[in-house]
Formats: sequence, C-alpha cells, structure tokens
Amino acid sequence: MTRALLGLAALSLTMSPTLASAREPARGYANPSAVVAAEIAFAKMAQEKGQWTAFRATASKDAVMFVPQIVATQDWLKGKADPAKAVAWQVHQVWSSCDGSLAVTRGAWQGEGGTSGYFTTVWQRQKDGKYKWIADQGEPLPMALDAPEMIVAKVADCPPGYRGKPPRQAKMVAAPLDPARRGGKSLDGTLTWDAAVATDGARRFVVTMASGGQPVTVQDLQVEAPTK
Repeated sequence: MTRALLGLAALSLTMSPTLASAREPARGYANPSAVVAAEIAFAKMAQEKGQWTAFRATASKDAVMFVPQIVATQDWLKGKADPAKAVAWQVHQVWSSCDGSLAVTRGAWQGEGGTSGYFTTVWQRQKDGKYKWIADQGEPLPMALDAPEMIVAKVADCPPGYRGKPPRQAKMVAAPLDPARRGGKSLDGTLTWDAAVATDGARRFVVTMASGGQPVTVQDLQVEAPTK
C-alpha cells in the first residue's frame, strides 16, 4: 500500500529539522533545500486544502503512483474526494542530481491507530524553476522510523567540465505509461531512478547517483506483493 493510499497531512516549517547540506541555489545546479521546501509545502497544502487536492496540485501532469501497479496520478485521482483525516509525514533525506533537475526524498509517515511507514518521492524541476513530484511510493513498517537530528542532503558528483548547463540535446520526456515499469534520469545523467512492478504487485525501486566517478546505489527498496 503506497503512502498516497494511506493519506497525507502537513508538517509545519517550524517543526522540520535543519537542512544539513545544500548548494548555492541557482538554475543548473543542485538546490536540495528547495526540494525539502517543496515536500513541506506539499504536506502543508494537504492539511489546509485537502489531501487529494494537494496531490493533484503538486504532481506533474505525467506523475505516477503505485496501487500497487503503476497508474497515472492525475487520472487515478480524478474525482476523488479528500479524506476527512490524513496522516502526517516528515522528510528525512534528499538526494539531488548535480544540475538539480531531479531529486529524490525519503521520510516517515504516521497514520491513525499507530500505523507508520516510509515514503519515497521523485521530484523534477519544472521550466519555471519550481519542483513537482513525478513518482510517489511508500510502505508501512513494523516500527516507526526515528527522526534524524538534521535532514541529510547529498548531491551527485558533477560530470567532468560541467558549467551549469545540461547538454542542449538532453530532454526529459516521459515515456508512455507502462503499469509494470517506470524510471528516468536527470538531465545531466547523475541521478537515476527505476521502478519495476511484478504481476503480483511486488516491486523494486532503485535510485542511483554519481559518486567517485561511478554510479552508486543510494536506495534499493524491495516491496513484497500485497497479501489478499
């Protein structure tokens, strides 16, 4: 069951941990603090305006969710009424590409009845410089995640000779919807994500980033098939 299916609530700016690391904000470079701000604003909107209203407003037009197969977010949420109560969540980590065109967050959520779990969200920078999420997934956990003292931000190594502009031919074009596979990479190729869903609903979600001259796996999440 994804975080989206369980519902979301807000986390105020005053309650969020301090960002541990961030580069100078600039187009063409990483800005993890902007991604964290987008995640917090997403949560705040869910509390103030309604959960599904917030999901629709903060998702890109081609964003996907896992239910457990991959579905188009905007289509799946169309006409859904906001739940009366949503769960709370907090961002714990953020990984960003060198150019800031793509980032991944991870954190914890807490629901009614003592339920809790984790979430992972992929964020893409838009033409106006703001971030929208393009993929969201999560699962319940037997024990709640401990909150870190500070949000940990990591930025991928830049390609050799990088000067703040991705190659002109590079474009972020979403592939046609496939209920079994979804993924993508930053414009500079330093951050990638890949999600594969089996016919029984089990899935694997992998995130890699450039570090030390080679791709390094920073997340490899394997989710069992839902029980019937």
